[in-house]
Amino acid sequence: MTEKLKIGIAGYGVVGKRRRAVIDEHPALETVAVSDRVMDGDGTFDDGVRFYDDYRKLFDENLDALFVCLTNDINPDATITGLTNGLHVFCEKPPGRNVADIERVIACEKKHPGLKLQYGFNHRYHDSVRDALDILHSGELGDVINLRAVYGKSQLITFNQTSWRTQRDLAGGGVLLDQGIHMVDLLRLFAGEFSEVHSFISNSVWNHEVEDNAYALMRTNDGKVAMLHSSASQWRHRFGLEITLTKGALTLAGILSGSKSYGEEMLTIAQTTGDDRGDPKEETRRYENDPSWAEEVAEFAEAVLGNTPITNGSSDDALNTMRLVYKIYCSDPDWKTKWNLKG
Repeated sequence: MTEKLKIGIAGYGVVGKRRRAVIDEHPALETVAVSDRVMDGDGTFDDGVRFYDDYRKLFDENLDALFVCLTNDINPDATITGLTNGLHVFCEKPPGRNVADIERVIACEKKHPGLKLQYGFNHRYHDSVRDALDILHSGELGDVINLRAVYGKSQLITFNQTSWRTQRDLAGGGVLLDQGIHMVDLLRLFAGEFSEVHSFISNSVWNHEVEDNAYALMRTNDGKVAMLHSSASQWRHRFGLEITLTKGALTLAGILSGSKSYGEEMLTIAQTTGDDRGDPKEETRRYENDPSWAEEVAEFAEAVLGNTPITNGSSDDALNTMRLVYKIYCSDPDWKTKWNLKG
């Protein structure tokens, strides 16, 4: 294929602009049009890329694929409209406000089997995560026993984000759905599906309509136990995932991000001898570059151009991760009743 895939970006905020930078660096992709409701009408940038004030105007363009970077309430409809217009779609997480939203998208996806749909679970593409997963799959550290995860920031709205994230009718949920969903996805990636969930959900710090802290204790059918804390009152921003195995441990600490506030990205590999008295041999790897955005987009392009399956961030991944998020919400009976949640 000699011509580049023509890309439209629906939602041209911080994430949309970051996606465009990566798209335009890819030799097989080209951004031709973007949209954002804050645009002053329609027009053309100096570089020739057209812009619109409504994402629906993008469908008048000759596009091959659509990147959806909109609010949670609009993401599902924009994705569905993209698919029904014959476009491959890459959509940011979360796929919507609730499980019903992603189920609607999947029903549409099934009607268009020739099109690719991928969701932006970007953390899977970080080198520390990929290295940890390779070690897990090698079997050298044995089987997973348990996992402990913390992912937190200091507010629900950070880094010049807009306030829609605090509004239940637009966002659907708070810090768990917005940021914690990445950790929920990683817990599934490392441990499998969780069948038993207990939780406490709270909005007592910021008093918005959505949660600012979620605490979960979960177990898989084969006995792996995970503890998760997703927080918007973590004054020192933190990303941490500890995976204990029968022959050692994997500890992910810090993650490279645009804000640079989560610390140095590291993976510590511990291998027990069985007689190390709590002080096992350890190796720590440090990561200075973040290839995740480029590699995620490259994988989407490869799936489209080569007609190969989506291996990370498929609609099934999105559905199962959203189901687990809502199990966590609904396992707190007070929270479930307060917001009349289904699940």
